[in-house]
Formats: sequence, structure tokens, C-alpha cells
Amino acid sequence: MPQSGYLALFLIGFLGGTHCIGMCGGIVSALSLGAGSPSSLHLAYNAGRIASYSAAGAIAGALGGASLALSDQLPVRIILFILANLMLLALGLYLMGLTRVLAFSERFGQKLWRHLQPLTRRYLPARTVAQAFPLGLLWGWLPCGLVYSALVTALASGSALRGAGMMLAFGLGTLPNLLLAGLLAVRLKVYAAIPAVRFSAGLLILTFGLWGLFAALRLIVQV
Repeated sequence: MPQSGYLALFLIGFLGGTHCIGMCGGIVSALSLGAGSPSSLHLAYNAGRIASYSAAGAIAGALGGASLALSDQLPVRIILFILANLMLLALGLYLMGLTRVLAFSERFGQKLWRHLQPLTRRYLPARTVAQAFPLGLLWGWLPCGLVYSALVTALASGSALRGAGMMLAFGLGTLPNLLLAGLLAVRLKVYAAIPAVRFSAGLLILTFGLWGLFAALRLIVQV
């Protein structure tokens, strides 16, 4: 995976802020009701959430690495690389508001989430860091098209370490919108929702994907 993949996932996380707040805004509000320091609760929640993203990325990267080990590496690596860049194209179109193609992916996580969701109730309302952190760990597995799409690029990374790093970059991108859960968060949400901003971000992601596909095509021709 090119280094641009990390930047692309960071931008997807940040500029998909309206989606993130829509998915997780309720839990952020619940944390604000806690008796502890709001900043410490939000930090703990987000640390748990991003830790789950990184763990999922490590699993996806390891699976991608196993597929390379069990077959002729070069063709499989090219296929995974093409798949990752096609997903970047889909994510770019999503940010531009031109497609809802990512919605189907959320259905695949519903079965797992039905088992995890009841566990979140024991931590709500989160009043201490000890409650907020495991709540974040659980909430990191909430079915989300953006997260699942980012995991495809982690799969294509071909290693647990790189997969974890790519999902860490994605998680850090989502951090400002969910950590600054006050007036500033509202301003960030409005900024991220500006059509020109989302279109420009989507166009940048499309550029990453097209560049990657061009690189893959050039590699195929060389082979």
C-alpha cells in the first residue's frame, strides 16, 4: 500500500464527520451526562473506540497477509491493491454525495452488533473513565459503512501491523468531530457538511484511488 493510503483514510475519517456524529452522537451526549471530567470521559471513550478500529485493522491485515502466504504472492497482491483503490474510489464518490453504495456493507455487521449492543447498557451513563473506555471498545464495532470500507484497505495492506496503522489513521481522522463534543464540534460538523468541502475531499480521495489503479495497471503491464 502506498503511504497515500494512510492520508486518504485520515481524510475519510475527518471529512466523514457528519456521518460519524450521526452514528455516535447519542453516545457522545450520554458521556456528557457523566459525573466525571467531561474531557477525561471523552478521551477514554475515543481511545477505546480507536483501539477497536486498530484491532479490526490488524485482523484484516493479517488475513490479507495469510492470503499472500498461501498463494503466488504477486497476483494476489495486485488484486488486493486494485480492490483497495476501487474502495477509495467508492469512498470518494460517497464523500461527494454521488452514491450510497456503502450502505449495504452495514448490514453485514448487524449480527455481531446485536450481541454486543446489550453489553453497552451496563456502562451507560458513563460516569468514570473505567466505564467510558470499555464503552468505547464496544462502540468501535458499531456497524458503519465508512469503517468497513476502510477495513478493505487494511486487508490489502498485507500485514497486521500495517492494517492496524491504517485503521489508526482512520480513527484519528474521526477524533476531532467526536472528541470536541460541544460548540466547536458543531462548527466542525457544519464545516464538514459544506458541499464544496465534501466535494473537494471526495475528489482528493478519487485522485488517490485513480493514482493507485494507474500504478497497479503499470505493474501488470510490467509483469
